[in-house]
Parts: sequence; structure tokens; C-alpha cells
Amino acid sequence: MTKETWAFLDTGNQSAAYNMAVDEALLDWHSKGDIPPVVRFYGWEQAALSIGYFQKAEKEVNFEELQKHGLGFVRRPTGGRGVLHEHELTYSVIVSENHPEMPAGVTEAYRVISEGVLQGFRALGLQAEFAVPRTEEEKASLKNPRSSVCFDAPSWYELVVEGRKVAGSAQTRQKGVILQHGSILLDIDEDKLFSLFHYPNDRVKERMKSAFKSKAVAINDLRAEPVTLDEARVSFKQGFEQGLNIGLAPLQLTEDQNQQIAVIQKERYENPSWNFRR
Repeated sequence: MTKETWAFLDTGNQSAAYNMAVDEALLDWHSKGDIPPVVRFYGWEQAALSIGYFQKAEKEVNFEELQKHGLGFVRRPTGGRGVLHEHELTYSVIVSENHPEMPAGVTEAYRVISEGVLQGFRALGLQAEFAVPRTEEEKASLKNPRSSVCFDAPSWYELVVEGRKVAGSAQTRQKGVILQHGSILLDIDEDKLFSLFHYPNDRVKERMKSAFKSKAVAINDLRAEPVTLDEARVSFKQGFEQGLNIGLAPLQLTEDQNQQIAVIQKERYENPSWNFRR
């Protein structure tokens, strides 16, 4: 049986605004049938904080600390909470809602796409599993997150190793297309991460930071041999091909497509009215 071929795009390290603009452009092009489904990898030229579509920037983010650390800032088109993009491989998957392999339900589609991430971790020798909240308390906590930090706790079907979250992902659906993107952490600086948000007081901040360390972990805290970004790229590309049962063929962006990305970048993701809209 012939595997379906999807596009593969690795844009390397780029600015926060560029990274979000490319994901939006890919969604738009796929909705028009201009490109096949896409798996994309990227990194962050300037380490940056991204917040979810529904988060309140001024209320939640400590912009003095953000500036002190020299970090970029952007609001994602997807939901979820704040992510510090620094030592990580970031992925996105763009695929039609009516694709025959995509379940109609958001949660189940999330599980299908995340199978690629799961297989990537296993290619690195890590026994990742899907998180499935079991108790009513765990389910309730997903609806009312206590922290602005994404990796504070796993959501439905996010990836855990030894009970701790190792990847955070978010999803949106627009124009009949699913966009799911997420962070695969190689290393994490908890002190820097927790300095970027406001808390009622220092005691609450320290309690949340302590709880975070018991709930989240980076790849290089789990392996004796550190994982390089190049090794992660190879393993997770293999993981997506295996997990989604697809082949991946390189996507070359045209000059016109690059110009479209530049317009989206300027008009939306570099625009304060978008980033500070809430």
C-alpha cells in the first residue's frame, strides 16, 4: 500500500513573528489546496515567550523581566498557555479537518497528530506515553489552569515520560484546516521561565515553580547522552513519518509565498494590536 506524501518544511531559527506567520500562511495555502498537508520544524533566532490566543498579555506577563532577558514576544493563533521557546525543537502540523485519517473530535485528532511526536521520543530511546487525565479533579484542572505556564500540567493526550510532561502542544481550526504546533524541550531554565509571569506573591511563585519541576521535564534531563537539535530533527521527522504513516517530501517556498509570509508577519505578529489585544 502506497503511503500518502505530505510536505516537509524546516525553516531553521527565525524570529517569533516569522515563525507564527509561516504557520498561518501554511494553513491558508492548504485550505486553498495549493499545498498538501505539512509537517514543519523550526527554532527561535531570539529566544521568545509565546502566549496563547486567549491569554491577557499585560495582566499575566512580566514585561520588565522579558526585556531584561532579551526575549522576543508573540501571541499565538492557538490556545494554551505561555511557552518559553529557547532550547527546543518546535513542530507544526497542518492538515484538513476532513482528511480521512483525522477524527472529527478535537481531542481525538490531537491524539492522532501527536502520535508523530510520541514516535519521535521513542526513536530517541525514551518511553513516552499519552497523558490521559483519570480523576474528576484532573479533568477539572484542565478547564481551570492555575498557572500561566504551559508545561505546568499535561492536557489530554500530551506526552509524558516517567509521569512528567515532555512536550506541550496547542491547536486551532480555521478555514477547514487543523493547525497543531508544539514545543519539544531539550533543556529548560525554570528560573527564567517563572520570572516572566506575574504572581500574587513570591510564596505562590515558589510553590508553583516547585510543583512545575515535579510535573515537567526536558529531554536532556532524561538521557545520559545529551540530544542535539540535529539528532532531534532526525528522530522526530522519522517519528512523524511512522506515527502518521506518511512519507515526507521537501517543500520549497516560492518568492511569492515568502512575500505573503512577510505581509502576515508585519500586519499581525509584529503588530502590538495583535500581541496586546487582551
